[in-house]
Order: sequence, then C-alpha cells, then structure tokens
Amino acid sequence: MVLIMTTNENFDYIQNEITNNDIVLFIKGTTDFPECGFSNVVVSIFKKLGVPFKGINILTSPALRQAIKDFSNWPTIPQIYIKGEFIGGCDIIKEMYDTNELTALLQAKNILSQ
Repeated sequence: MVLIMTTNENFDYIQNEITNNDIVLFIKGTTDFPECGFSNVVVSIFKKLGVPFKGINILTSPALRQAIKDFSNWPTIPQIYIKGEFIGGCDIIKEMYDTNELTALLQAKNILSQ
C-alpha cells in the first residue's frame, strides 16, 4: 500500500508518531524485515535492548521518505527519535550502543529500567 499525503499531512503524521511513541524508527522496510543493512542494525539494537519501539516503513511513500528528511533536516534513513527528540541515524545509534550511552539515555528517559 502506498500512502499519498501532502507535505503538511506528512509533517503532522511524523509529529504525531514521535509525540505518541517513546521510540520511533523511520526505516526502510519493517521491523520484521528491514530492507537495508543500516535499518537492520538499528532494529537489531533496539530488539537486543528489549525496549518497545515503533518502526515506520518509509518505503511505502516517496512523499513520506522525503518528508522525514525535511522534518529532521537529516539526509539519510534510518532516523531515530526517542521521547520526541531526534537522535540521529545508524552510525550514531551504533556508537551510542557500543559505549552504553544509549542504555543510559533510555534509562534516563524511563524507557529502560536500571
């Protein structure tokens, strides 16, 4: 299914998702079947941490794919939001995971218990 929305509708959709979910991953593919290596790495990290997250497949809509890049002013996918805050992409999340900074952030945001 391809979603067709205007830029404002896409921005409203993005804002709603990051407001109403603690962790949102804008990825290529689904959380069960990521369709790029970078999306797979990010999904794997959050699954290893055992925290609930929402994956949004940007491949369903070219307009959504562009809108998330415009919304965050970040040119690549995946994009990760935690408690409404844009964190970054795969490299940033991987580094944060490797240094335990991601675990600390999730604990500080009361998403992951200590």
